[in-house]
Amino acid sequence: MANGGEVAAGRPRCVLATVVLDCPDARALANFYRRLLGWEVRLSEPDWVLLGPPEGGTGMSFQSEPDYRPPVWPERPGEQQKMLHLDIRVDDLDEAEAYAVGLGATRAGWQPQDDVRVCFDPAGHPFCLFVP
Repeated sequence: MANGGEVAAGRPRCVLATVVLDCPDARALANFYRRLLGWEVRLSEPDWVLLGPPEGGTGMSFQSEPDYRPPVWPERPGEQQKMLHLDIRVDDLDEAEAYAVGLGATRAGWQPQDDVRVCFDPAGHPFCLFVP
């Protein structure tokens, strides 16, 4: 976008609406993130759930994929690689990690930094909790 939110000449308007996480069970993973982030369900279908923050803004979706394979982290040659991970800003690492684990997350065995906690959601996607 050009200055002031205008679309640049010759370029169509494109707006990121959601990020989609594939998983074995869309409803189960959406419920994990709904509780972790305090977001609301905006749309729910049998194999698709869209969440969004109560104050509005870009959401996150979950799609059931029967052949889903969780990524391996840290990456290893020949294994399913992660394609993205979520960074979640928190006020207190210990408190946020305990809460996430209580919801079904697991702490990664390898932690690369003291001010970041790498966890896996119930479908195996890595996400980072961090303090600014």
